[in-house]
Amino acid sequence: MTLEYDGSPFRGWAAQPGLPTVEAALRAALAETFAAVEGLAVAGRTDTGVHALGQVVSVDVEGGPPPERAAAALNPRLPDEIAVVSAAEAPAGFHARHSARSRSYRYRLFTRATLSPFEVGRSWWVPRPLDEDALAAAAAPLPGEHDFRAFTPTRTQHDVFVRVVERAEWIRRGDHLDFEITADSYLRHMVRSLVGTMLEAPESLPELLAGADRSAAGATAPPWGLYLVSVAYDGSP
Repeated sequence: MTLEYDGSPFRGWAAQPGLPTVEAALRAALAETFAAVEGLAVAGRTDTGVHALGQVVSVDVEGGPPPERAAAALNPRLPDEIAVVSAAEAPAGFHARHSARSRSYRYRLFTRATLSPFEVGRSWWVPRPLDEDALAAAAAPLPGEHDFRAFTPTRTQHDVFVRVVERAEWIRRGDHLDFEITADSYLRHMVRSLVGTMLEAPESLPELLAGADRSAAGATAPPWGLYLVSVAYDGSP
């Protein structure tokens, strides 16, 4: 299944006792729709307040509607902030996380001089002038294989900090300035820390990508500007 969601009211993807999460809402809808639900997996576990335009979920179900009718059956049982965009029968052995080849994220800045109520919770308002040439230069060295330990919390469960970035660039879209990145996988807070660092000290990126400590990088951008845009699998564009 491909999902869209507004992450504002949720404490991230992963189910947590007593807290509203995207996973908990989806599991409840699946339980109401199918007789058996097992093996729910997600391509990317988004944090509190982070949104998704193309989250991918795989699940084994029995005793309910066929795949082509699953979205229509699930959506009335989901909160308004979550929608199943499409559903299809997956190939044998498919796993939303482990089968993924890459994931693409967008971090959205709203750069108008005045705040918009329609952007609250959906972008980071940065009304000060930005040096877009410097930001573009900062993103230029990101593609390739690098050690990103400077862009994840010091206390972490990660043992390996090397990630492979396929694409990274800043794109101006009217009042929005978007940072877009595609990589094989990500460290926790990696994209948000990259954005915060590029805004604070864009010239520091080459040195930081050599495996510098977290203290050498900039602040972590707020979660509400981050979107999981799409997930790519072998055989997909």
